[in-house]
Amino acid sequence: MVELFALFHDSRRLHEDADPEHGPRGAELAAQLHGSLFHLDPAQLEVLLTACRLHTAARSQDNLTVQTCFDADRLDLTCLGKVVDPQYLCTIAAKDPATITWASERSMAGLIADTRWVLP
Repeated sequence: MVELFALFHDSRRLHEDADPEHGPRGAELAAQLHGSLFHLDPAQLEVLLTACRLHTAARSQDNLTVQTCFDADRLDLTCLGKVVDPQYLCTIAAKDPATITWASERSMAGLIADTRWVLP
């Protein structure tokens, strides 16, 4: 789920400046490609779409998977020259100073996680 969020949440960003509708546009793309590029059950799809739609508009959300998606995005903000602020993170694991340091170093170095799948 987090890998799919990583793929779609910023996929329709028009530019790096303020673009408040990029999350909803990314969710639309995910919905369009569901069934052909990837398959989720309806509840999982709704979680993915919620995470994409709300990742810049909501500070947190009740669903732990959505929280994890939000945290993954926010822990990568150092690649844009921003400092990760723990008050904007959702989970205890993400708020850990060691996690923030680790993620920030990876982000600044431009490292990305290995993925299990390759898109066609």
